[in-house]
Amino acid sequence: MPNILVVDDDAHIMDVISFALDKADHTYITAKDGKEALDKFNSNNIDLVILDVGLPEMDGLEVCRQIRKSCEVPILFLSARDDEIDRILGLEIGGDDYVTKPFSPRELMARINVILKRTNSVPDEAVPAGVLTKGHLVLDVEHRSAKVDKSPLNLTAIEFNILKTVLARPRMAFSRDQIMTAAWPDNVHVSERTIDSHVRNLRSKLSAAGCDDAIETVHGIGFRLGSCGTAAQ
Repeated sequence: MPNILVVDDDAHIMDVISFALDKADHTYITAKDGKEALDKFNSNNIDLVILDVGLPEMDGLEVCRQIRKSCEVPILFLSARDDEIDRILGLEIGGDDYVTKPFSPRELMARINVILKRTNSVPDEAVPAGVLTKGHLVLDVEHRSAKVDKSPLNLTAIEFNILKTVLARPRMAFSRDQIMTAAWPDNVHVSERTIDSHVRNLRSKLSAAGCDDAIETVHGIGFRLGSCGTAAQ
């Protein structure tokens, strides 16, 4: 069973989440502030973090930044504010999904199950196993690792899925719906802005590693693989 870390300082919200996880027979531990969250994360084997944005001591965005320095465990953000800036920032720094309070336990469990299914699923048969390359970019599908030349890329699960999708079909222009289907299987809640945020974050990581042109925008359609340091074909 996956082990879930639930981080929220609101006792009522914690009770709602705990009840939903108990009913689904999930194993979980809890934390009430950012410092306690990091302590418990570092001392336990965690498969998913449910993380409130507005935490005392250290807010959820900073907790996410600290976790992302060493780990790509899925993170589901919770927030009392339906603020697009918070939503996009949370996704850009490595969050996998975002739920706004108040929420129904059923919706929360649906999001949790989608994330766990995605992170534990067998790779898509439509994408070949082994290594995908283009220019200086190398993607190891089986081991879910990526690098530009010898510089490793620290990608989230969603960023890896997006990059894998465009690398597997280098001449194809993908719509946002196609990107969503490849990167978020069975998740019908993802908006186009969420997809754009993840693509922007992926581009930033690729650019920092020396690959400025890995993903191109195709106006009116979506995205496709760029030259990645090679001459355009």
